[in-house]
Amino acid sequence: MDRKFLMILVLGCGFMFVFTAFQTMCNIEKTILDSISQEDDNFKGEGYTSLAIIYLFFSLSNWLAPSFISFTGPRVAMVVGALTYTAFMITFMFPSTVLLYVGSAVLGLGASITWTGQGTYLARCSESTTISRNSGVFWALLQCSMFIGNLFVYYQFQDKTRIDKETRNLVIGVLTVIAVLGIVFLAALRSMPDNAEHDNELEQKHTGWDQAMYALKSAGQLFFTKKMLLLSLAFFYTGLELSFFSGVFGSAIGFTTKIAETPKEIVGLVGICIGAGEVFGGGLFGILGNKTTRFGRDPIVIVGYIMHMAAFFMTFINLPNSAPFKDTTDISYLETPSASIALVCAFLLGLGDACFNTQIYSMLGGEYVNNAVGAFALFKFTQSVAAAISFFYSSHFGLYVQLAILVVTGTIGTIAFVFVEWGFKRQHREQEALEK
Repeated sequence: MDRKFLMILVLGCGFMFVFTAFQTMCNIEKTILDSISQEDDNFKGEGYTSLAIIYLFFSLSNWLAPSFISFTGPRVAMVVGALTYTAFMITFMFPSTVLLYVGSAVLGLGASITWTGQGTYLARCSESTTISRNSGVFWALLQCSMFIGNLFVYYQFQDKTRIDKETRNLVIGVLTVIAVLGIVFLAALRSMPDNAEHDNELEQKHTGWDQAMYALKSAGQLFFTKKMLLLSLAFFYTGLELSFFSGVFGSAIGFTTKIAETPKEIVGLVGICIGAGEVFGGGLFGILGNKTTRFGRDPIVIVGYIMHMAAFFMTFINLPNSAPFKDTTDISYLETPSASIALVCAFLLGLGDACFNTQIYSMLGGEYVNNAVGAFALFKFTQSVAAAISFFYSSHFGLYVQLAILVVTGTIGTIAFVFVEWGFKRQHREQEALEK
């Protein structure tokens, strides 16, 4: 097996285990914290606020991630970042409002170097002919995390209207061990040489703090190019929809009491269905990587947009407006909320997200290979800013307003991505004509 592709598999397995812990916790955090609040009147931690803090610090620290990686390299950055995810998991064993929010902030800092390191390492392991395949394979492995954690949570939360301390600690303990296993995989990654002129220039002509400042300056210059500004609109939408399906959607279903006798256990199934969509999409685009490179990324993103719009409409008619906040007996346009419709929406949300993210990874790794560190840092910066904003307004806006925001930003982001993809296609055609 090709050594670079083997490292993609190891990278995917490492992220799969780390995010088995984190994505499962995102899905159940609101439910877990509400149960803690019922037992301890002094605990005032709020799930959406915690997630907002994570993505706020994530977004701000993304500007420093290229400088950090210029010192450590992507492998060390990913291991250090993964340690902050593990620390965050442990805070739930010791319920404290201050500890929860401090852990959220530390995780946000670690997330920036984790994801920028991941994007950089993925680009180093790829060529223009393999970037789509590698992006799809990595995404499919990463999203397998939605199966492992949420299947475990589904069985642990069965027949429970409140999550007791013993169940909480068991779930958190198991998820923490899984996160540690992911760190072991990341530590096993081998060094990969830079495959870009920009990165070679960065290492050869700049050292120490000068190297760090050069990386920061390069990322800033890249951000204000026309194509990156347009792509930022697509990045922004992925942040909003990420926060919706990872934090709001599952909680809204768990709080809709008329959707099932024990709606809390459905939260685990929602995560599994989102994961099924993510893995199916990532695997499909990994297998068809060469074809997507030939025909373009825009058709896949448009399909993802259509799937998301369908999911938002079905959620609108299925779940009540008050569902994101607390247990409610309200109904929407359907007399009885349907668990089946909710699970179909979950699958479409996952598959649509895979469409967007795999093609964004493919574009950044293939078209911005000369500044992969800066490109992926800007992607995660914009995405995490959007996620932070979303989690802040999720505590105040009803479900219908949140869905309206997603429809508008999704439409704008998709159009922007398509324009940029057409620009790159035209650029490649002109280069081929000159070579002939």
